[in-house]
Amino acid sequence: MTARRLPLTGVRVLELGNYIAAPTTGRMLADFGAEVIKIERPETGDELRNWRLKQGTTSMLYRTINRNKKSVVLDLRSEEGRASALELVRRSDIVLENFRPGTIEKWGLGPEVLEEANPDIILVRISAFGQTGPMSERPGFAAVAEGYSGFRELVGDPDRPPVRVGVSIGDSIAGMQAAFGAVMMLFDRQRQKITGAAEAVVGSDHSFEGRGSLADRTVDVALNEAMFSVMESLVPDYSAFGETRTRTGGRMEGIAPSNGYLCAGGKSVVIAGNGDGIYKRLMEAIDRPDLGEDPDLQTNAARWDRREELDEAIGAWCAQHDVTEVVDTLEAAEVPAGPIYTAEDLVGDEQLAARDMVQHLDVSTGEETLSDVAFPGITPVIGGSSIPIDHLGPDLGEHTDEVLEQLGSQRPERD
Repeated sequence: MTARRLPLTGVRVLELGNYIAAPTTGRMLADFGAEVIKIERPETGDELRNWRLKQGTTSMLYRTINRNKKSVVLDLRSEEGRASALELVRRSDIVLENFRPGTIEKWGLGPEVLEEANPDIILVRISAFGQTGPMSERPGFAAVAEGYSGFRELVGDPDRPPVRVGVSIGDSIAGMQAAFGAVMMLFDRQRQKITGAAEAVVGSDHSFEGRGSLADRTVDVALNEAMFSVMESLVPDYSAFGETRTRTGGRMEGIAPSNGYLCAGGKSVVIAGNGDGIYKRLMEAIDRPDLGEDPDLQTNAARWDRREELDEAIGAWCAQHDVTEVVDTLEAAEVPAGPIYTAEDLVGDEQLAARDMVQHLDVSTGEETLSDVAFPGITPVIGGSSIPIDHLGPDLGEHTDEVLEQLGSQRPERD
């Protein structure tokens, strides 16, 4: 991808994923140098190819989530496809999948088979509710898992039903956790090879002893648990104090003033004036020193009780100024604030451009090639700027012949 060696160069990943969760994991690994071979079903491939399809045969969503990977078409239900997959397992470091628990076992690619093919293989599995437990066999997309995690209960306004955010956040967070788990297992495996012996964790019941089996190298990510893990003190507050949090719209429970506000001209701004000192500066900036000096508004808890009054005052001031004037005024007052960006704003943002975080590439829709299309860059940044994207999500089966020839086999015949 670049002149410098990337951290995961030399790592091979076999991705059996579909949709967003596992492909997000594969993308993160591929972005930093891993060779990610994405196995897709014949004819249709990953269903993400048709999600948000605006024209042609391959969506921008697929091109984005599956960048820097190789696409190989195999029918994993056939003997030929299974044999090719197992040959790839023998030459890989990680197998990544996000099917309903039991699916790869039905295909003859369960953990025992994978371990027999490659005793050092790492298995990363993403599912709705995990590989064990009474709900493990249930299918479910991230939308359902977000509900089970407690996340959905906090999204939206209190007088309306819960809503979802505008991206597949459950899939994305699970994919990130799976990528972390994969790298963690790679690190542990390499450490054991270097030391030549398991390394016990001093003062802990958890030990690295006996981590030679695939069961100990399996990363089991559940969508509901991934979202549950980011719920901060939701459960401890309930368990300790009996508190049940509710939806607060654009606010954050117990923090005020902090919200989104509509400015003149139709754009909006986020203002976080909830620090005690920041709050006073904010009130001065919006010409409400009376609220800033009010003795009953000097703590977050007190301001939360009067949040409607404060939001009304801030909103009235914002409505008189355009978003640039609002941000400039608050920046001068050292109050955290920023515009709520649209896609157009992101493409033109100087900060993102300075770090190569918006990259322009030509892309095929499957029917025509579009020039200079903007795509999000690679995160996190290493070396001062975003690593250049090598290539976007590949055409279906684009690398099948190349990869199978490396295995010394040919493309399996299909009816």
